[in-house]
Amino acid sequence: MPPKKRSSGTPQKKELKGNMKSGSPDSSENAVLSPERHKDKEPEFVSLSEELQATNPICDHAWRIWEREIRSMDKANMPYSNRHQWGACLFIAGMELDGISLTFTQFLKVVGLSVKQFISLVRKMDVNVDTISPKVNTALKRLENKYNVTLALYQRFVKRTELWESSWTMFLLAKGTFLQMEDDLVIAFQLLLCVLEFFTKRFTPSLLQSPYKSAVSSSTLSPPTRTSRRNQGKAKPRPPEMDVQLLVTLCKESDCSVDEVKNVYQTTFCAFLDSVGLSGLQVLPPIETLSKQYEELYHKNKDFDARLFLVDDETLSPNKTEVSKVEMTPRKNLSGDDVAIPVPQTPIRAAMNSIQQLRVDLTSASDQPSSNLLVYYKNCTVDPTEEIRKRVEELGQVFIKRFAQAVGQHCEGLGRKRFNLGAQLYYKVMESMLTSVSLNETFNHIIYKLLNNAAFHTSLLACALEVVMATYVGNSLKSGGFGRSSGASDSVETDLCFPWILDVFQLPAFDFYKVIESFIKAEPTLKHDMMKHLEQCEHVIMESLAWKADSPLFDLLKQSREEGPGEQAEPPATLNQPLHHNHTYACSLGIEPMTFLYRMAYMRLKTLFSHLLTSHPELEPIIWTLLQHTLQNEYELMRDRHLDQLIMSAMYAICKVKNVDLRFKTIVTAYKEMPNTNQETFKRVLIREGQYDSIIVFYNLVFMQKLKTNILQYSSPRPPPLSPIPRIPCSPYKNSPLRVPGSNNVYVSPLKSSRMSPVVMTPRSRILISIGESFGSADKFQKINEMVSSTNWSLKRSLNGGSAPKPLKRLRFDMDGQDEADGSKSSGESTLIQKLAEMSKFPTTFVHVYCLNCELDFPEPQKYSSHHTSSCL
Repeated sequence: MPPKKRSSGTPQKKELKGNMKSGSPDSSENAVLSPERHKDKEPEFVSLSEELQATNPICDHAWRIWEREIRSMDKANMPYSNRHQWGACLFIAGMELDGISLTFTQFLKVVGLSVKQFISLVRKMDVNVDTISPKVNTALKRLENKYNVTLALYQRFVKRTELWESSWTMFLLAKGTFLQMEDDLVIAFQLLLCVLEFFTKRFTPSLLQSPYKSAVSSSTLSPPTRTSRRNQGKAKPRPPEMDVQLLVTLCKESDCSVDEVKNVYQTTFCAFLDSVGLSGLQVLPPIETLSKQYEELYHKNKDFDARLFLVDDETLSPNKTEVSKVEMTPRKNLSGDDVAIPVPQTPIRAAMNSIQQLRVDLTSASDQPSSNLLVYYKNCTVDPTEEIRKRVEELGQVFIKRFAQAVGQHCEGLGRKRFNLGAQLYYKVMESMLTSVSLNETFNHIIYKLLNNAAFHTSLLACALEVVMATYVGNSLKSGGFGRSSGASDSVETDLCFPWILDVFQLPAFDFYKVIESFIKAEPTLKHDMMKHLEQCEHVIMESLAWKADSPLFDLLKQSREEGPGEQAEPPATLNQPLHHNHTYACSLGIEPMTFLYRMAYMRLKTLFSHLLTSHPELEPIIWTLLQHTLQNEYELMRDRHLDQLIMSAMYAICKVKNVDLRFKTIVTAYKEMPNTNQETFKRVLIREGQYDSIIVFYNLVFMQKLKTNILQYSSPRPPPLSPIPRIPCSPYKNSPLRVPGSNNVYVSPLKSSRMSPVVMTPRSRILISIGESFGSADKFQKINEMVSSTNWSLKRSLNGGSAPKPLKRLRFDMDGQDEADGSKSSGESTLIQKLAEMSKFPTTFVHVYCLNCELDFPEPQKYSSHHTSSCL
């Protein structure tokens, strides 16, 4: 039975149970729970099973999960009642057996939990390797992502109370009907703007707030002509007319691309209006019609009822910490001044800011090769111009097709726009790479090799598109790390996150890996979070993606082993080389692949070791020796597997032979706390072709069988010699600002060329000096600015209110924030003055100020002073 509705169509807070027939198994024996068959279970559990319309097999399976995994859990770590935990067990069992008949909202109402509480509970219950299957885990991730996106959209929508119920319901219907990827925040928000345009121009103008009242075009609501009245019954409904002025106003308010929203309107939204018979409607659509259509969609999908956001339903309430967590970002005021007004940094605004920054960075770039690039092309022995053009065109067609398949059938236009941005970045970075190489005569010959290398071009274009896609996806709502892990059985393509682009271009992950660092070095405008994203891509490649069965990495490893002695550990000199590739992609074609998987393997091992075995430090070099031997001599164990699977197995094996009590359950629990991990890594491990099982089964049937002789040697009086521990240098492309010792709010990093006005700059775009202390008035900020660019020490004395600070012998920064310049410790403001005094030795062009109070960048101190009024402080 559908949930009760108010007369307006808005659902009430309470909702009745779902239809017994909906989703029920075919077998009549399993259709209805038989309480007499479950007398071995607690009566309250059986009663809850009946309320949730569980079948007999689901009830049995859920009780086994409870008995085997959950009942004995430490209650201190489980702040939920038995009823809540039983409900979660029944959900897990129902998902695994495809037998859930209720929608997710109905399920939550019976159990008495919100979406966030329920997901948190299930995560806490995942105590063993196989408590939560990959199937259930994937379903939970999708529900969580969809909830987070819908919550962010509703929080943005809720400010427009005059448009309220009908527009929100239409948006939910359009999103659920025409967007295959409902958790894509940017496209969903663009669709929401289209819906708001549709309703706003049909709303009574006197009820609209500014600036929408003045933005509504009079022509949109003009009555039909005589001719149209006469032929109204015969003519087909005319397509909806877009009010461009109103759409521009809506987009401007949200810093959203007008062109992209127009594209969504003309394709996806118009197609939706056609499908529900609203194309020719000149008045507001009836809420009852929209609500009924959404009701059908909601019961079909069996997820949460997003209309309940309208009535603040408890099942959709976010955590209090998420509601109170508000960041601030600069926003230019309506008067056109240079003064910035802080506004809440919502997930939507964060995404829009990132996209705007990317577009600004590519303003001068073209999606065609520049004249400089054409010169490089023509200087090659074989001119690659035509090959490059054809390749980009063909890959563009493939990308757009796959994008539309993943996002929605009417989203080809959006895919084309994103590909064009990627092509702009591709040509821009290519030119930068070639220019930097050409400055060094030693590398001149590499240019010609690069420009006629198809793998290089495909990898570089893929990297550029990954930056674009990651910018649009945003970081605020990401959940579960990188897309699908190795061996995942996800048949529906609804995730554009890495490594989606590799699959689109059929590009070996190791080829993509070889271009990442060169790409980062060649693109100085790349934001810090995007550099971190590409670095994580690099890690996930070397952890798992590069070890796919058809990866070229295995051929390189085989060749490397044949060319040198196999049993010798890699010498310390090799392991301790700097952690970066050679100057360009071409040089990295010959990179020793094991030099990097060793460093990464040791870093991952050390992180896990620090969680588990700090009381046994003597075991770390032994575990590393076994792991290093495995990677060098038994690298076939990595085929279609994950590096962390070997790390966990090696750790367990050594603890076993050394009589140290460490169980796989404990290892897995600690592993889940590590960054960038996926539960499928230990839940779904390749055993043999086509067969997957848990990490424990892999250890017993594969790892132990292959390495038994080697493992047992570590328990003998004469164990194998220990392998050298790699020295891990800093990443070469970490560009984070360094904190000035002695101050919490002062940071220094290299100056980049100015690309934006101070109003739209962000902390990640340009940071040289960040000043966040509250000095009290704009006058003091003016004095600071004068002090930095002046050599007048009397001015600096007057600012500090005392004698001039002793100049430091050198300016030194360290990660711990210790001030080691003169061995002294000084307090907040005086330390800041000392640092600024030292900086006065540098040219004034080095100075760049960023205000932490309102998160605003200023390339010139004078502008910073004029901005900083007492109201900002």
